[in-house]
Amino acid sequence: MTIRDRQQQLEIDTLSDSAALAANSRGRKQPETECDIRTVFCRDRDRILHSKAFRRLKQKTQVFLSPQGDHYRTRLTHTLEVSQIARTLARAMRLNEDLTEAIALGHDLGHTPFGHAGERALDQVVRFGFRHYEQSIRVVEMIEKEHRGLNLTYETLDGILNHTRGRLPDTVEGRIVRLADRIAYINHDIEDAVSAGVLSEEMLPRSATEVLGTGKSRRITTLINSLLEYSEGDRLEYSPEVSQAYDELYDFMFENIYVNTESNVKSEEYKVYDLIAILFEHFTKNSDQMPEFYRFTAERESVERAAADYISGMSDAYATRCFELLFIPKSWTLR
Repeated sequence: MTIRDRQQQLEIDTLSDSAALAANSRGRKQPETECDIRTVFCRDRDRILHSKAFRRLKQKTQVFLSPQGDHYRTRLTHTLEVSQIARTLARAMRLNEDLTEAIALGHDLGHTPFGHAGERALDQVVRFGFRHYEQSIRVVEMIEKEHRGLNLTYETLDGILNHTRGRLPDTVEGRIVRLADRIAYINHDIEDAVSAGVLSEEMLPRSATEVLGTGKSRRITTLINSLLEYSEGDRLEYSPEVSQAYDELYDFMFENIYVNTESNVKSEEYKVYDLIAILFEHFTKNSDQMPEFYRFTAERESVERAAADYISGMSDAYATRCFELLFIPKSWTLR
């Protein structure tokens, strides 16, 4: 037996009946020779971890644009926190940790610069619309590895595509990541908002904090424990009290942080819409100014598709620098 064979047998012997088994994967679109060491889900995780799109997440906004300080979250740190919460749940429920981690690490690969403001901006200007979870699939299937893609398994692709809305993922591991994403961002966004001085723990709805607790760690622990206590098989749910408290907390954050453009930390977002729209218009009219990689997409598919791929892949800093180089006059001095 190879190491992979032993690992697959270990999954069969120890994981829950609800778990996705590597040996039973629906496979890849392009068949490959199996690795002697890693299961298919291990290979998915490693491919995502080593991808260019994953590295770019470190310079993409999570919620707050261009914060001054080293401790605010980026899209990369958010991704790692989702992975940690999802793996904790998967291990406790005897689910497939490798598949869970692969989905978690890949779920935001297609996210735009400037967080959801950038996503909304692109969605407004792209004729066929733009959604980051669909772009994540495009990244791993058509953009990474010089257009060859990562050739991930069906289960990982399904979890990435359905991590945020629409139908539920086919695997319990995918549904775990979907919940972990919500657990992570609501609590970590609260912590960042408190650090930014736009929220305090005392401002949160008391009816929610009395159930979930005060502080990020306590709330996350409450949510995880509730899931573990009330879930069974492939049915994942919180207690009614915890579910209601989470919804109250989400509604509060949505009204006061996520769409509140009057707050200091969100007041700059209107500029994102102009920046994205101007860049998109420029590159659709001047496709020769995009890198050769995206000019290939323009020729094979459309200029709009290429411009959307190019802009969505930019980091915050790269998008800003690109705008400055194209539209801001350079300083000069007389000799």
